[in-house]
Amino acid sequence: MSISSSDLVFVPLGGSGEIGMNANLYHHHDRWLMVDLGISFADESMPGVDVVLPDLTFIEARKDKLEGLILTHAHEDHFGAIPYLWERLQVPVYGTAFTLALLRRKLAESRVDFDIEMHELDYNEPYEFGPFSVELLALNHSIPDPAALILRTSEGTILHTGDWKFDDAPQIGSNTDAKKLAEIGDEGVLALVGDSTNAMVEGRTPSEQTAFDGLTAEIAKAEGRVAITCFASNVARVDSIIRAAQANGRSVAIVGRALQRTIDAAREVGYLRDAPDFVKESDVGLIPRENVVIICTGSQGETRAAMARIASASHDTIELDAGDTVIYSSRQIPGNEPAIAKIQDMLIRRGMLVVTDDDAPVHVSGHPARDEMAEMYGLVKPRISIPVHGTARHLMAHAELARSCQVGQTLIPNNGIIIAFKDGRASEIGHVQTGALTFEGGEVIDIQSEQLRARRRMLWNGAVSVSVVVSAKGELLIAPSIAQSGLIDEERVDDFLATAALRIEDKMQDMTKKASSDDNIRQLVTAQVRSVAKSMVKRRPNVEVHIMRASQAELLS
Repeated sequence: MSISSSDLVFVPLGGSGEIGMNANLYHHHDRWLMVDLGISFADESMPGVDVVLPDLTFIEARKDKLEGLILTHAHEDHFGAIPYLWERLQVPVYGTAFTLALLRRKLAESRVDFDIEMHELDYNEPYEFGPFSVELLALNHSIPDPAALILRTSEGTILHTGDWKFDDAPQIGSNTDAKKLAEIGDEGVLALVGDSTNAMVEGRTPSEQTAFDGLTAEIAKAEGRVAITCFASNVARVDSIIRAAQANGRSVAIVGRALQRTIDAAREVGYLRDAPDFVKESDVGLIPRENVVIICTGSQGETRAAMARIASASHDTIELDAGDTVIYSSRQIPGNEPAIAKIQDMLIRRGMLVVTDDDAPVHVSGHPARDEMAEMYGLVKPRISIPVHGTARHLMAHAELARSCQVGQTLIPNNGIIIAFKDGRASEIGHVQTGALTFEGGEVIDIQSEQLRARRRMLWNGAVSVSVVVSAKGELLIAPSIAQSGLIDEERVDDFLATAALRIEDKMQDMTKKASSDDNIRQLVTAQVRSVAKSMVKRRPNVEVHIMRASQAELLS
């Protein structure tokens, strides 16, 4: 790695080559600026892991040169890591009104004991962050007050889009500021660092008006109770559901802390103030079934969220019966499909009608499809395209589209790449440490720590526990005691245990006194157990070896 003090560089620590965990760095004249600090969610390959966090080792070592953290918007994949990682940086946080209102509530619920310095930024106003002049550009997205960042430097202007789309009929907020995009395009833009989520989707993303119309129609069809789950942060969708319920003569109940937290933040900054009073959760049972709509958390199959507990009939106050309707007004985040399907299957087995965006237009994306992306490039006219916010396939599709829009250079990043901008070109000049962390037991730990690797091995390969009693000289005094869990079926377990015990006895007889340390015994036993397991079931179990040293006299006493 070689970054000179004057270099203008872009370094993604997360969010490039993946969807989620967005964390980006910009450097110029020996100062750094961070954009977003988000999380991603674990999949079935990470047992016991709830959140995945970016590794900030690189910028931690340079935090004295970090001007601050600017948030593009208040989605978890862009600001959700702050309660876990901000203390490592201890820099001011900047964002729009709703973003900071929701962040304050998130921090209060997380019960963190540090006080973050926060500053609200307005659109179309220049703010100085060392060598960067930063201006926020108003966008439309599936959350209030999103912003793109216009980063002006002596080397050129970079547009960091954040998440966005064009919407001529937004239900809350305004459309993306196309006039401002054209203005900076006329000024000259060195590079566009942009959202790739829907880069493989043809056409244009439908308006939020489409979701409102679809929800209104589906509620009209319903005969019993209607429960609708959506992303808690999607205030425009909550507003659409409220108005769709009103159009059908139904009252609305809010179920789930995350939804209530978002609604409180929205009302603080001026949204949803005209919404009617909600039915208390405890009073839902008093309302005729055909007169209520329940908005609840759990659109991604979260086991502790309201929808999962409603589906399993274990919710304290909310009940659904056969004939009721459940609407999923959200997309499936990649990796969450099995969890979502499990909840939906529970609902279907209990006789409820489940409606998704495959069945009716009850959800629209908050990201631009290809025609909107092409329109953005036509307005901004950047010399360079840097696709981010997507897997490799998304980034490749974005780069191909940028080239078709006559962008002179595209460069596809991976997390940790150092991209330098010089003389109107971008080039890769090195790589920094990146990785994934998680929060467990009150501390942040590496996803690749031995603790979590052992857990994964136990999940996929089972576990074997072996106890051996040896003399001071390392001689085996009694047969090894072996137990297994999750490794082998019941019909073959006795054969496995006997074979493994005999193999350990044979090998330990050949062990010399010099080689009979606890570490050597542990390695020998582990190797024999895994060898037998590999030959019988083609697995490599997690092996725990307990060594006790005793004399023959002690065993007989």
